[in-house]
Amino acid sequence: MWDNILMGFSHAGTLVNLGYALAGALLGTLIGVLPGLGPLATIAILLPFTYGLEPLSALIMLAGIYYGSAYGGSTTAILMSLPGETASTVTVLDGYQMARKGRAGVAIATAAIGSFFAGTVGTLLIAAFAAPLTKVALGFGPKDYFALMTLGLVGAVSLASGSMLKSVSMVLLGLLLGLAGTDSNTGMLRYTFGLMPLWDGIDFIVLAVGLFAFGEIFSTLAGGTTPDAKSSPINRLWPGREDFRRMAAPILRGTGIGAILGVLPGAGISMSSFISYSVEKRVSRHPGEFGKGAIEGVAGPESANNAAAQTAFIPTLTLGIPGSPVMALILGALMIHNIQPGPNVITSRPELFWGLIASMWIGNLMLILLNLPLVGIWVKLLSVPYRLLFPGIVMFSCIGVYASGFASFDLYLTAVFGVIGVVLKLLRFEPAPLVLGFVLGPMLEENFNRALVLSDGSLLTFIDSAVPAVMLGLAVVLVVLMLLPKARANRDDMFADE
Repeated sequence: MWDNILMGFSHAGTLVNLGYALAGALLGTLIGVLPGLGPLATIAILLPFTYGLEPLSALIMLAGIYYGSAYGGSTTAILMSLPGETASTVTVLDGYQMARKGRAGVAIATAAIGSFFAGTVGTLLIAAFAAPLTKVALGFGPKDYFALMTLGLVGAVSLASGSMLKSVSMVLLGLLLGLAGTDSNTGMLRYTFGLMPLWDGIDFIVLAVGLFAFGEIFSTLAGGTTPDAKSSPINRLWPGREDFRRMAAPILRGTGIGAILGVLPGAGISMSSFISYSVEKRVSRHPGEFGKGAIEGVAGPESANNAAAQTAFIPTLTLGIPGSPVMALILGALMIHNIQPGPNVITSRPELFWGLIASMWIGNLMLILLNLPLVGIWVKLLSVPYRLLFPGIVMFSCIGVYASGFASFDLYLTAVFGVIGVVLKLLRFEPAPLVLGFVLGPMLEENFNRALVLSDGSLLTFIDSAVPAVMLGLAVVLVVLMLLPKARANRDDMFADE
């Protein structure tokens, strides 16, 4: 393996390929910062231009865009409560609160360190365990995915602080919003209220920008108090010893969660960061700090989504099975160059396979070298008076939303979700479970229907094998653990009355 990795570095380390790795890292960071554009649209635009490149150069640049965007999305999530990517939505919860407390530099550096470590480990896993991990992914059927996503949704209830009833209602609302549009099984329209723009469903960018960016701006302006640098002094730009102590374990756990889920088609990056956050909140010695600026809430999810971005290449490169639309475009890039994706790529074109893996190490190093020196510049944004800053945030948000679907209706819908975000904040409802329900709802329904079709409508299919039975069992255990404190409190109140 090490000989192959050295061979990969000899190909990826040429001056030309280093240039394409740098271009991919820069573009990825930029599109991660800007909401709405995303790696899918960028890679689709650039795909025809890769025809004249060498196959390895094209793959290095496209891969850099993909994992660079997972890194860049954290910057505006922390500074402006504006998630650039789906996976960065969780980072908003604590990263933005850290910025409001003058710890924006620490939050961005934490995201950078976690991303670099997770990306490095994820790349090593691709090199060492690509074949066995792919077999695990292939063993997952519709019922396994349904059980996994059910477990994720139950875990999402623990994302929110306060009332469990509120958390459950947010998950259900997210599920309903995710199911709006055309039913994939029957072709019937549902929850569209007769509006043609809703036939294709609600775009995630519309929901995220409305709830987090617009919602934060509306509530800040309505409150009459605007945050500024004087009320939130920036103490330092680098984590201290205590910060490193608290972030170490979350980075390791997040890396493990992301590395495993990244292999699974469909689940990948969007789910890994949510599950990582839920795990950190459960195991933390400071659960009350979550949602108020806990460094673990940044370190874990950022590590998870970057590890998942790396291991998502495993089924794509080894089996020719794309786990996401972006991976499908990566396969398209291979086909443009007359390379048949699949297991033969490793043996017939080893320089391509190992060169791409080596370029991921190089790209991750470039990302941290490029972005850590810029932490001070990013943090300077907070010193801009809010009355000047929020119009720029609104402008870039609107550009991103419009670019995602080129429909003015999306802008109106974003404003509606902004108002909903303010209402949720006033009523102390946490939006994170809603977002996870929205992301997982369509996939949950699709895999549920597929599992029933394969089992001739028998619900026993969800417990007749070990993997789904264990996952659903864990979901039940989680529900019981969440209900126990409430049951104990009711029992104590009853005995107290007697």
